[in-house]
Amino acid sequence: MTEHLPTTNPTLYGYFRSTAAYRVRIALNLKGLEYDNEFVHLSRGGGEQKQSAYRDLNPQMLVPTYVEDGLVISQSMAILEYLDERYPHPPLLPEDPARRARARQAAFAIACDVHPLNNLRVLNYLVQDMGVDDAGKVKWYHHWILQNFPALERWAATDADKGPYFLGETLSLADVCLVPQVFNARRFNVPLDDFPRLVAIDRECGELTAFRHAAPENQPDAQ
Repeated sequence: MTEHLPTTNPTLYGYFRSTAAYRVRIALNLKGLEYDNEFVHLSRGGGEQKQSAYRDLNPQMLVPTYVEDGLVISQSMAILEYLDERYPHPPLLPEDPARRARARQAAFAIACDVHPLNNLRVLNYLVQDMGVDDAGKVKWYHHWILQNFPALERWAATDADKGPYFLGETLSLADVCLVPQVFNARRFNVPLDDFPRLVAIDRECGELTAFRHAAPENQPDAQ
């Protein structure tokens, strides 16, 4: 697809600690796109995502939401695919169909099998509605990370001799999704000793400006 810059800066509605918003920040930075931030605090006042103005923008009341020239997209994976099609350089998905599938395999394992079970609204439901204590919440979080990271480690090891990233020499959607999930694993003190390849990929990505500038601690709304 021909690359056309937006007529005005797009806007990303997000929250500094949201791993889904983190993914999109990385992609925007990799694409070299300037964008404006609108911050949606997911806990303050019962959650700013539940306020009517934001609910009108995103009926799911989730972050991120991406707005560009009147187009409104929610769901981080849809945003990432849109960005890669609209702004194809550098690509997040390899040209080779098999490698594209492998990048998506890893990305979807994180976005579909880990993140939905461990995001803030699920953790809040466990505590506030199910009566799970903090220790139980952490045990839940660790369980779903440790159910999925072994497969990611094996997949990532396939190209370990070809380069520092998930698919070897080139960055892909897999790295964009992995780094935020490793951040969250560390935040909840998940032991990562059994995942040296994932840790190494995270470390290499952290040396890149696009990833570093997208990190939660470097966001204006960080607390």
